[in-house]
This record gives sequence, C-alpha cells and structure tokens, in this order.
Amino acid sequence: MDTMVKQMRSLLLLGVLLAGVLFVAGVATALEVGEKAPDFTLPSTTGEKISLSQFQGKKPVLLEFYVADFGGT
Repeated sequence: MDTMVKQMRSLLLLGVLLAGVLFVAGVATALEVGEKAPDFTLPSTTGEKISLSQFQGKKPVLLEFYVADFGGT
C-alpha cells in the first residue's frame, strides 16, 4: 500500500510539473517583424512606474537587455 501511495504522489507531481511547463510555454510567444510589442510596466530609475504605451506615437523606443553582473563576456 505504501508503494502505491508513493507512485500516486509521483504521478501527481509529474502531472503538475508538466502542466506548469505547458502553461509557461504557451504564454511566451515570439513576435513577427512589424508586430506591435505587448505593453508592460516597470519601475524607472527614479522609482516611478513607466509603461511602453506612454511612448506610443511619440518617440522610437530602444529596449536593451543585459546581464545583471555587468561583467565582460
């Protein structure tokens, strides 16, 4: 009986992990060239919240991603 409970727990855990992976994979999608970027809000360097949509129709926006440690590559 103890072995059966362990197997059921393992199957349940595997199911939850698989469902999580499939959910996350479905959320992140690549954009095609020319598609509008999704809006997002982040804190600015001054601590205020700033959204991508605030710049729509005003100025070009450059998004730069870099490593957190600022080390050389």
